[in-house]
Order: sequence, then structure tokens, then C-alpha cells
Amino acid sequence: MTSVTELLGQSVWDSNGVWVGFVVDIRVVKHKGELQQSHTVYGLVVSGRRAPLLLGLTRDRQGRSAWLSQTLARVVYAGCTFVPWANVADYGGGEVHIDVLRKELNRV
Repeated sequence: MTSVTELLGQSVWDSNGVWVGFVVDIRVVKHKGELQQSHTVYGLVVSGRRAPLLLGLTRDRQGRSAWLSQTLARVVYAGCTFVPWANVADYGGGEVHIDVLRKELNRV
């Protein structure tokens, strides 16, 4: 099974086999108040171009975002598509398959 960080750079395909793009960022929710902090993936940011500078762009280690980072993220994430984790049907082997059509996904 693929780890979450290995999803970065993988190709994403919709339910009709249409290419959506590459995974350029992973959105997670941090669960506080537990003995060990845990995270849950809630979606993938997908782009038609590979852009390693997207990683961690909008948040610092404490989960805060600076105004400059937010402004830069609007420019860099323009044209990206958000794929909710609930729509990921299968992943591994360098590919992510989703159970919806590309046109049904929301732009970031």
C-alpha cells in the first residue's frame, strides 16, 4: 500500500479514464486533544503541471498562514483541482483513480 507522501506526483484519472493531472499537494486535518496527534487526509490538490513548490506553501508548522503565503498560494494554485478523499477509489502503482468525472470536480 502507498503511503500518503508517495501520492505526490502520481497521475490522477477520473471514472471514465480521463487524465485529471498530477497530485501536487495533500490536504489533511490535524486531530488535537488525542494522546498522539493524528491526521486525516481530506483531499488532494491536482494540477496539470508538476510544481514541487506547492508543498506546504500555505501553512507553517503551527498551521498558520501568513498573508504573503496566502497571496502567493492564490497565484500558484490557480487552475488546480480539488479531489475530496471520499472520491478516491484506488491508489498505488503511480496512479490515483477517482469515482467521479473530471468536470464534476471543483477548482481550488
